[in-house]
Amino acid sequence: MKPAVLTRYRVMAYVTGVWLLLLCLCMVFKYGFDMGATLTLYVSQLHGLFYMIYLVTAFDLSMKMKWPVGRMLAIMLAGTLPGASFVAERKVVESVRENGRAPEPVQA
Repeated sequence: MKPAVLTRYRVMAYVTGVWLLLLCLCMVFKYGFDMGATLTLYVSQLHGLFYMIYLVTAFDLSMKMKWPVGRMLAIMLAGTLPGASFVAERKVVESVRENGRAPEPVQA
């Protein structure tokens, strides 16, 4: 497996997680303080776009690693829970490195 597959997944896991946390914050302001409805709309649209890209990268990584469907679905659903994509990313990186399919990071 090429290291770029894992890198793409890692980037999208962080991007999706950050935008989901930002969306949760916007929702608090929208429904709790009745402000920021327009910002919430834009943030939700961006999170949706990034989540779709995250799904593609998670699917690509799962196919290359030959993971079972249940594990693939769990990783894909991690982008819907605040903070879960960060945890899933750590577990995926550990799993890929355990299997010896990705190079260890270079220490300078």
